[in-house]
Amino acid sequence: MIAELHSTHPHFDAVLSRVSDFQRRVRVAAPGHGGGVSSTLQSSLHRSLLLDLQRFEAQASPGVEALQVVAAAVRHARPLRMLLQHEDRVLPLTVMPMERVVHAPLPLAQWGLLHWSALKVLQVEPAALSEEPALQHHLAPLGAVLWALALHGSRAALLPEIAGNVAYRIAPSTDLSALDLGGPLAAAMVRLRRQTTSLDGISNWPGLGRERAMRLLNGLYLQAGLITTRTHPAATGSH
Repeated sequence: MIAELHSTHPHFDAVLSRVSDFQRRVRVAAPGHGGGVSSTLQSSLHRSLLLDLQRFEAQASPGVEALQVVAAAVRHARPLRMLLQHEDRVLPLTVMPMERVVHAPLPLAQWGLLHWSALKVLQVEPAALSEEPALQHHLAPLGAVLWALALHGSRAALLPEIAGNVAYRIAPSTDLSALDLGGPLAAAMVRLRRQTTSLDGISNWPGLGRERAMRLLNGLYLQAGLITTRTHPAATGSH
C-alpha cells in the first residue's frame, strides 16, 4: 500500500541522477528524437500509444501528466518507461501493465517518500525489455501506484474518458481491499456500491468536495472498478 508521506530529506541522492545531467544529455543529443509537439514523447513508442499521449501533450496544460501516461499504458497494455522529475532528481519509472507492476530503482520502503503531487514528466519512452531481469527488484503493485497518482498526483480533474454528463457506480465484483481507504473515502465506497450518482452528488458527500470526488473517480476508473452511464437519470451536471 502506497501513501503520500513527506520527508525533508528522502534518501534518493545515491540512486537517482540529477535533472541537470538529464537536461545536458538532451541538449547534446539535439532535437528530433521526440514525438509530436515536444521531445517529451519519444517517436519510438508504439504508434497507438504515442497518438493517445499526443492528444494530452497538445492541450493547453503544460505537458503530459504522469497519471495520463500510466493510464494510457494500461489502456493499450503496453509497457513503457517514464523519466520523472522528483525535486532535483530524475526518477525512472517502468510501467508493466500486463504484469500489473511498476519498477523504480528504489527500495519499496522509499516509495512512500515520493512527493506524488510534484512529479513532472520529463520523457516517455518504450520500456527496455532487454533489461527485464534487472526489473525484478524494487517492484510496486500497479494498482497501488495508480491509486497514489490519482489521489495525490498533480491531476485534479476527471480523466476525459469519464468526464461529462455521467453517472457513476462501483462494479459489484471490484476488490479494493489492497487500497489505502479510510474515513470519507471508505464511506463513499459503500455508497457507490449501492447507488448510481453524478459527480455533483458525490461532491456533496461528507468529507469529499469536488476535487477529491474527481480524484476518487479517476482512481476507481484506473482500478477497472467504475461503471459509467450517460443514460441514467443521475447523469446530469457532471461537467
